[in-house]
Amino acid sequence: MAQKYDLIIIGSGPAGLSAAVYGKRAGFEVLVMEKNPMSGGQVLNTYEVDNYLGMSGINGFEMGMKFRQHAEEMGVVFDHAKVTGLADAGSHKVITVLDGDTEKSYEAGAVIIATGASHALLQVPGEEAFTGRGVSYCATCDGAFFRDKVTAVVGGGDVAVEDAVFLSRICKKVYLIHRRDSLRAAKSLQDTLFQCDNVEVIWDSVVEEICGQEKTSSIKLRRLKEERTEELPVDGVFIAVGIRPNTELLQNIVTFDENGYIKAGEDCVTCTPGIFAAGDVRTKQLRQIVTAVADGANAVASAEKYFIERK
Repeated sequence: MAQKYDLIIIGSGPAGLSAAVYGKRAGFEVLVMEKNPMSGGQVLNTYEVDNYLGMSGINGFEMGMKFRQHAEEMGVVFDHAKVTGLADAGSHKVITVLDGDTEKSYEAGAVIIATGASHALLQVPGEEAFTGRGVSYCATCDGAFFRDKVTAVVGGGDVAVEDAVFLSRICKKVYLIHRRDSLRAAKSLQDTLFQCDNVEVIWDSVVEEICGQEKTSSIKLRRLKEERTEELPVDGVFIAVGIRPNTELLQNIVTFDENGYIKAGEDCVTCTPGIFAAGDVRTKQLRQIVTAVADGANAVASAEKYFIERK
């Protein structure tokens, strides 16, 4: 027989853990599903967080552990089995998980999807080793650490160009590295980019390796048309080659926007009654820790309203 909870949260990044805390405060029996050994999501890979109110300069791993500890102190139950299915049974939702070789299921009155999003990787040597030590996937999160330094942005879409423009106001020099001879970004963004005197676009080039000792010190570039390689000294590398929301389990359960994010506003309400989306997985303007935490609170408030309306 399936174990039953008032609220099941899938994912334990900032959005999921915030929802867990608010869920317990609302008097719900809460279960958090997290396939990874530790909670925190992408924040675990951030060397230092400098833009979360009241926690200036905190290590990302430490922040993730603090968030998890808060939820545990509230009595939140965690299960680290892998979620393999989610079904809408109307009055309740059924979540199927794989725990080792054993399949089991849970039932919940409501479900909050907080599975986050994953940055596309370059998959080159040095990328993983220097993540948080010169390699970043978020210029607005980490750009301030590179004030008056030399940085490179990899990519050619809207996010890459926005990152380069943002960094140009902080850094001494910014390289934008793109594998093609034209950018995919909106023309208005390109116009802004080309007005930045300290931004240099390196066309028809790919990063083959990120180099350094304790932290990033250079990148190895391959010039595609010239068929040669060179080493470019940089203090930081911002990778902006795409982001993918983690929504594999949700086909035919909720609706998505053109980029694959779950359609849900600030109330985190999806098209399916009783299923809510919080954090990076949903449509939103800004994907940051602070907005994810806010989503967790809003999702629980919407779940409370949902339960009241069902009575």
